[in-house]
Amino acid sequence: MSAELLTGRRARMERITSESSVVVEMDLDGTGKSDISTSVPFYDHMLTALSKHSLVDLTVKATGDTHIDVHHTVEDVAITIGEVLRTALGNKAGIRRFGEATVPLDEALAHAVVDVSGRPYLVHGGEPAGQEYHLIGGHFTGSLTRHIFESLTLHAGICLHMRVLGGRDPHHIVEAQFKALARALRAAVEPDPRIGDAIPSTKGAL
Repeated sequence: MSAELLTGRRARMERITSESSVVVEMDLDGTGKSDISTSVPFYDHMLTALSKHSLVDLTVKATGDTHIDVHHTVEDVAITIGEVLRTALGNKAGIRRFGEATVPLDEALAHAVVDVSGRPYLVHGGEPAGQEYHLIGGHFTGSLTRHIFESLTLHAGICLHMRVLGGRDPHHIVEAQFKALARALRAAVEPDPRIGDAIPSTKGAL
C-alpha cells in the first residue's frame, strides 16, 4: 500500500487492513473543501476543521472495527493522511517549509509550529491533567489527539511542535490544536514566490 501522486500536488491512497479500510485524497492547492466520513463523528469534525483552515482539499472515507474501539480506525486514517501528504509534497521544491500559528477557541489556546523537514518528530504538551481520559462526543478519547499527531508526523515526514497554552473544555482543547495545525501547515506547504523552484534547505534536499 502506497500513496499515488495524481496531478500537481494532489495525491490519493487506499489502505486496507483486517482492522480498517481507508481512502484519502488530498489537494494541497485547494480551497479547504472536504468530504469526511470516518464513522467517528468528532474525528470527522476535527478533520473538516483541518481541511477548512489549511485550505487543503481533503476527502476521507473510512470504516473499521469501531465495535471494538475507534482507536484502529482513527490511527489508520492519520497514517494514511500522513502518507498522502508526503506524496503530495513531492520533492518539496518552492515551499515555505516552516509554518507557525497560535489559535484560540474560546478559553482554549494552542500553538503549533511545523517544519516540512523530511524528518518526523513530534513534541506535544500542555494539555491539562486528565485531558487524555475525557470521552468526547461519545467515542473519541482525549489521548487519541497526541496519537493522531504522532501517526501523521511519522508518515508525512514532518516535524510538529504542538503546545496547549490554556483551556478547560476538552472539546475546545482538541479543536484548537487541530486548527493551529491547519494554519501552520497552510503556511508551511504554500509556495514561496521568492525562491521559485528551489528546495528550501542548505542540503539541497528535504
